Amino acid sequence: MTAPHKDDFGKPVGLPIENWSGCEFPPRTDMTGRHVIVSPIDVERDAQQLFDANGKAADGSRFTYLSTHAFDDFASYKAWLVGMAANADPMLHTIIDVATNKAVGVAAFMRIDAANGVVEIGNINYAPALSKTIGGTEAMYLMMKRAFDELGYRRYEWKCDDHNAPSRAAAARYGFSYEGTFRNHMVYKGRNRDTAWFSITVEEWPALRTAFEAWISPDNFDETGAQRKRLQDLRG
Repeated sequence: MTAPHKDDFGKPVGLPIENWSGCEFPPRTDMTGRHVIVSPIDVERDAQQLFDANGKAADGSRFTYLSTHAFDDFASYKAWLVGMAANADPMLHTIIDVATNKAVGVAAFMRIDAANGVVEIGNINYAPALSKTIGGTEAMYLMMKRAFDELGYRRYEWKCDDHNAPSRAAAARYGFSYEGTFRNHMVYKGRNRDTAWFSITVEEWPALRTAFEAWISPDNFDETGAQRKRLQDLRG
């Protein structure tokens, strides 16, 4: 084991971080990949396409673990987007499919602690057209790349309802480490939420970035579009 760093009085303390001055707030600019563009929400451009895309999952099940219920009409959904677009935090982004130029999902930088270099990815809602696609994974990679490589953040968080098995599985697939469950953390939609916490740190990011880039590469997919190697396998 590595001996703990100690201060002048022999007390164990964390490792020093040289010349730390915090990070910049994420800019409102596009993040562009091969399959998707992750773009700050533009209500007039995106609202109708997102509403229509969500309508492909008409049972509303994709909203079970989100803070809102499924929207029955376009006007209420657009009003919600207008409110979200006015926020600096959470900073909502639209995920646009490059092939169709259609908005197919949203995700947000949130709980942005620029002074300490910590940011959370949340408010993720993928329409059926984005779920289980290369673009869905690429969108998460692009947002991580902005946080770590462009802005120098030290910690990237993922939190979800502890009952949300698909979200927990996604966090594990993307390389987040489970840190524990905060019991009785929230009340939402009239029910308790125990919250599972996950993170990626700046020390872990270089290996994860390499795995993401290898997975997204066209060489990793055969002529039918099937992956040759799983993202988990590429992480080693």
